[in-house]
Amino acid sequence: MFDKILVVCVGNICRSPTGEYLFKKLLPNKTIASAGVGALIGKPADNIATEVALEHGVLLEGHKAQQFSSQLCRDYDLVLVMEQGHIEAVTKIAPEARGKTMLLSQWTDKNDIPDPYRQSKEAFDHAYKLIEKGCKAWATKLA
Repeated sequence: MFDKILVVCVGNICRSPTGEYLFKKLLPNKTIASAGVGALIGKPADNIATEVALEHGVLLEGHKAQQFSSQLCRDYDLVLVMEQGHIEAVTKIAPEARGKTMLLSQWTDKNDIPDPYRQSKEAFDHAYKLIEKGCKAWATKLA
């Protein structure tokens, strides 16, 4: 079924790495990665995102941002995005992704998870809680 999951946001340094590493904890038998539709290629996870994740026992160490591509899309069974607009961005890059791209919040409230980049720690805390909620809901469906 869905054994390979790709988590996508914009820069691939805040939300999607948080989702990726959370899923790796929740679904250790699945292949999980993350990417960005406008990735800051090669950059590590944002310092505040790393700090907030660590407070919840999630290590983002070793993360390097990568660009979402058609090839990546072919390699994964399910693409989970943070915002409704990301579905369009993903399908613009890889039209074949439309049928397997869904919101991370699909099983919670179907709302966008706001980008905390260059905002306060509170914005990162808020985003983390929403990402965690989405990941846990997906994990129960995918386990």
